[in-house]
Amino acid sequence: MRALVLSDFDTPPSMQDIPPPEPGPDDVRISVSACGLNFADLLMQRGKYQERPDLPCTLGMEVAGVITALGTNVTGFRKGQRIAAFPGLGGLAQQAVCAANRCVALPEDMSFVDAAGFQIAYGTSHLALEHRAKLQPGETLLVLGAAGGVGLTAVEIGKAMGARVIAVARGAEKLEIARAKGADICLDSDTADLRADLRALGGIDVVYDAIGEPLATPALRALKPEGRFLAIGFAGGKVPQIPANILLVKNLTVIGLYWGGYLTFDPARLTDSLSTLLAWYSQGRIAPHISHVLPLDRVDEGFALLRDRKSTGKIVIDLNPEAI
Repeated sequence: MRALVLSDFDTPPSMQDIPPPEPGPDDVRISVSACGLNFADLLMQRGKYQERPDLPCTLGMEVAGVITALGTNVTGFRKGQRIAAFPGLGGLAQQAVCAANRCVALPEDMSFVDAAGFQIAYGTSHLALEHRAKLQPGETLLVLGAAGGVGLTAVEIGKAMGARVIAVARGAEKLEIARAKGADICLDSDTADLRADLRALGGIDVVYDAIGEPLATPALRALKPEGRFLAIGFAGGKVPQIPANILLVKNLTVIGLYWGGYLTFDPARLTDSLSTLLAWYSQGRIAPHISHVLPLDRVDEGFALLRDRKSTGKIVIDLNPEAI
């Protein structure tokens, strides 16, 4: 089968022909129809992700497709079933293996392309805002990187939870996409005086930061007393060094959110969150924004779009254009 293989951290991954994977007792094997790209894939290629993979490995963290084989211990799934899965690795291939407890059945009204770009982005924002920050109706939510893969879902979910949403992104085109997803106020990161503008808007209750510096510090300083700062990622390339004296004086809370970590210490939290989100999808309350759908032989183009921050929402690799 064709697969995107990372052989070492100093060389870009390459397309190779490798044997199909065999499922273990607790796994399912999936005929992959679509695979979502994530900023974490870029970090993984350089050996800088939280979880450093053993090499060689096939890249691709989240997929959607059809079950073709079941491990001997697997119950609750069947061959031919449409699912989304989070293998963490192995998704950018024609077939992938994933632990059954990392798979969810898809609603009939959800396409494979939507499903492949759904789990990490929506799951991250829902857990961050609902479980960790406990965002309340009427509060003001600031989303940094509001047109990116996770940022756009934070705008959408924040609005669904009843917050006033301020979106920060680069350029009018990206801001218009955030506005279409429900942002009440949009600020251009290239031209705004972020700290002053946010204070003029009455301050912030919750910051959702997927960028890091140079946006993180002015956003932190615009928080109201007892505000919450969600550290989601560092797509800007620089991790913020948060001054403890500001936390002390304003009674602020800094909260980290690593979605994949819940697979280890609280997988039921992920399952419950995804069940809620899939129901919202079927009810029309949320809808993935996918800016690019590319075939597997153009995956390098997809990674370049991510690296250069030229995409909005998600990029999905379509391995089976004929599938529904």
